[in-house]
Amino acid sequence: MSHVPHELSEEFPDQQDRIRALAAADPHFAAMTEEYARLNMRVFQADSYEKPMDELAEHELKKRRLYLKDEINRRLAHS
Repeated sequence: MSHVPHELSEEFPDQQDRIRALAAADPHFAAMTEEYARLNMRVFQADSYEKPMDELAEHELKKRRLYLKDEINRRLAHS
């Protein structure tokens, strides 16, 4: 598969150990990172026309992905 932009490893390159530790210790955090990864892949598929979708639906996925990224960032800052 080609490179998928906006992966958590790129968004938080210096936080990978903390992300893994938090995901192992906190099921809710783990669920957020898993949902982020699923949404990110789906957005990539839509953007690359691999699996196109309605523009509004894609916009909603991007909004949810951004919300999750902000929540992950908030949790990292407070851990």
